[in-house]
Amino acid sequence: MSEQESLRCSSARNRGGVQRVEGKLRASVEKGDYYEAHQMYRTLFFRYMSQGKHAEARELMYNGALLFFSYNQQNSAADLSMLVLEVLEKSETKVEDEILECLAKLFSQMDQNSPERVAFVSRALKWSTGGSGKLGHPKLHQLLAVTLWKEQNYSESRYHFLHSSDGEGCAHMLVEYSASRGFRSEVDMFVAQAVLQFLCLKNKNSASVVFSTYTEKHPSIERGPPFVQPLLNFIWFLLLAVDGGKLTVFTVLCEQYQPSLKRDPMYNEYLDRIGQLFFGVPPKQSPSYGGLLGNLLNSLMGSGEEDDGTEEPPEDSPIELD
Repeated sequence: MSEQESLRCSSARNRGGVQRVEGKLRASVEKGDYYEAHQMYRTLFFRYMSQGKHAEARELMYNGALLFFSYNQQNSAADLSMLVLEVLEKSETKVEDEILECLAKLFSQMDQNSPERVAFVSRALKWSTGGSGKLGHPKLHQLLAVTLWKEQNYSESRYHFLHSSDGEGCAHMLVEYSASRGFRSEVDMFVAQAVLQFLCLKNKNSASVVFSTYTEKHPSIERGPPFVQPLLNFIWFLLLAVDGGKLTVFTVLCEQYQPSLKRDPMYNEYLDRIGQLFFGVPPKQSPSYGGLLGNLLNSLMGSGEEDDGTEEPPEDSPIELD
């Protein structure tokens, strides 16, 4: 028997072993022996890990978590979900879409208000970028954003869309957010904030896509450009100016639209950052914002960054962006 055939046979035996074990564990859960089943899952996890059977350990913990979720055993399911992440971290598993989709599925099953969910998403995002100081893999952010959108948790969904590359999905979410939670007079502000924040994160393509899709799909916005709302005209001109890169155009634009920009005190802060990134404006000495919102604002403003204008939010912070 060749070495390759031997490996295939070994893999098949391991898979068969996992299936037999899963069958016994499933029977325990179905009988209501949740505690015993949970402890057995943990015992097998550490056994597999000590034997270097990382794929088997991950599969067993993932399926076990879904099983516990199906019986509304949130604590046990969350614990096994964290063990899935532990396998990924310790085995230095490469990021693949299939794994990201599995992590997003576990996230979607967790109690929306549980602290375990916050810890899970923070750790998953950290793993997805190799433990670097970046904010997480864009694909994982996109999957999380869609889950939160379905839960109508629009503010957290928006945060994750901002760190994804899905400008179109973000626009559709914002249309729903505006229609269900906003005032008619604020329809322009929903997309203006998103465009400015995408630009602060140097994601010019998503900024353009979110603007064009939102203004096309929102039922309260007449087809443009030009638009009835001055703020939308400003954003349209700004995106054109970013493509041109001429500082004089950017400066005149900001001056002409000051009445609209005063509607939100953060607009000029965002524009200062955009001026630095796209028009060569030298950075000014700005205050360091404190607290949860401060961490996110400093990320957008480029505080302490070198390459990409982002820094990782604290692991124990809720994921939110206002």
